[in-house]
Amino acid sequence: MAKPCRLVKPNHLMKPVSATRVSGRYLSHQQGLPHLPVPPLQQTCERYVAALEPIVEEEELQRTRELMQDFQRAGGVGERLQRGLEKRARRTENWLSEWWVQLAYLEYRLPVVVHSSPGLVLPRMNFSDKQGQISFAAKLIAGVLDFKTMIDNETLPVEFLGGKSLCMSQYYEVLSSCRIPGLKRDSVVNHAKGSPPPRHITVVHNFQFFALDVYGGDGVPLTVEQLRVQLERICSSSSSPPQSADDVEPVGILTTQHRDSWGKAYLNLVKDKTNRESVSIIQRSIFALCLDGAMPRVSDEMIRSSAAVQMLHGGGSEWNSANRWFDKTLQFIVGEDGTCGANYEHAPAEGPPIVALIDHVVEYTRKLETETPPSSLPLPNPQKLHFNITPEVKRDIEEAKQSMNILAEDLDVRVVVFGHFGKSVPKSHKMSPDAFIQMALQLAYYRMYQRCCATYESASLRMFRLGRTDTIRSASAASAAFVKAFDDAGRQNTEKVDLMERAVHAHRSYTNMAISGQAIDRHLLGLKMQAVDEQLSTPRIFRDAAYAKALHYQLSTSQVPSQTDCVMCFGPVVPDGYGVCYNPMSDHINFSVSAFNACEETDAARLARTLEESLLDMRTLLDQTPRAKL
Repeated sequence: MAKPCRLVKPNHLMKPVSATRVSGRYLSHQQGLPHLPVPPLQQTCERYVAALEPIVEEEELQRTRELMQDFQRAGGVGERLQRGLEKRARRTENWLSEWWVQLAYLEYRLPVVVHSSPGLVLPRMNFSDKQGQISFAAKLIAGVLDFKTMIDNETLPVEFLGGKSLCMSQYYEVLSSCRIPGLKRDSVVNHAKGSPPPRHITVVHNFQFFALDVYGGDGVPLTVEQLRVQLERICSSSSSPPQSADDVEPVGILTTQHRDSWGKAYLNLVKDKTNRESVSIIQRSIFALCLDGAMPRVSDEMIRSSAAVQMLHGGGSEWNSANRWFDKTLQFIVGEDGTCGANYEHAPAEGPPIVALIDHVVEYTRKLETETPPSSLPLPNPQKLHFNITPEVKRDIEEAKQSMNILAEDLDVRVVVFGHFGKSVPKSHKMSPDAFIQMALQLAYYRMYQRCCATYESASLRMFRLGRTDTIRSASAASAAFVKAFDDAGRQNTEKVDLMERAVHAHRSYTNMAISGQAIDRHLLGLKMQAVDEQLSTPRIFRDAAYAKALHYQLSTSQVPSQTDCVMCFGPVVPDGYGVCYNPMSDHINFSVSAFNACEETDAARLARTLEESLLDMRTLLDQTPRAKL
């Protein structure tokens, strides 16, 4: 079997090796990384046709084969686009990254809430009142600033995958950055490299926004005790009834809108000088901290799922959806009842760097704080950010509330802790835990629908400079053979195990191919974009019905492993699909499953149950079937 590549994370609580900046260290590391390759054209064409086999009818497949032969013929359009792409790769740092951020994020016009931005659910913290919330939040801020020191000093330990160092650029993009809405395309600004760099964070409480300086006059971060005092000031000044109605208008709800609507509303909002200054302060802040009220009461079984709702979208306008600024790259969310987590705007980074930062912060909050003498210097009051609400802005807010409430009602999220076993079981059978879980997902989907579907699993391209992701296509000819045989009483168990091993092996091979820059999806996208750049008509292969099916991911999945017992969650990417994220721990697996209620065919709770059954049945099959030694 292909050897699994493991992400090796350094101990993120390592103190910086130098208190001062190691200038140029980051740049020299980045320059040592290889460029993203352009795969061979014929290889991608063959693999694309193979990827379609389990998800399209034979008639459609035959048509695609004919189109593909025409596309890749000698002297044809495919060869021309391939040459153009290879030329682009020679003159850019990464031929894909700029296109990918524009297409996947900045030109994507559905709301970032649910459709793009993931949430992250942390274990419930041990507090249930305002004082506990404030104390934890103060430690959390200090933990982020501790991590920021490593970023600022360029002493962040480099991560490795399969013995190869990874691109660290995403770590340098998540703090002091923000998405800016546009009328047809958004943009992202990063103020970390500005002069002077930001020294404040945004704190949101009761839908009101504050700028909190987190560094003293000497440039040293505030102590946990000082931060606690400042957060208490914020909470006490925003708990009592505000002086004017404008101060309670939930301006943050505007960031939940469809991007075109928000682009227009944004221009309305920032016409006013006060509003423009307040928005600019939020955009330039290091990160946002959302201090939420308690969540709606739910059964113990639904506590994690309810927390996922808060992290993904806040529960609607009556709950916490307006207690956010969803354009902010990184928002930490701390609820009064111990519910904690984060939401992040996806354009600058993938999940693993966010999780590494959060692992560090959680570990930091658990450390015993050394007693620091109270500072004799008086702290300036946090700055309340004011907004002038015109009738136009008021109308935009009301529209945003209605749209957000519809979206909140539509999304069903289930967080499940699968407690029967964790990654140690597949490992004991010499199987990749990720591939094992992906095959259980394929089996669960087949059991529910009696067919296979296009499945997306994100693969990291961070072995390459400025690498983001490619697609691991988990539905393969091998996985289809396995799931169709599994419940067939006429098949022998030894044959089923053999098919399972083949399916797991095929997935592992595709994963290794993807992280090595040899998968098909980004290459095909690059060829399509090259045609746009060269002002050619879209090649017929990209207008083929099979191509649309291949990109209609009814299962959109991601493994986001973490040292903390947490789980990431995100919405489905198609109306009749599921969003599935998982974090395999040694003795259990955390899953989140999402679906839209508006679709009668999908059911998040049912998929979660069927997935649990599939995992158990696969283990039982392995335990009960004698096998020859691998």
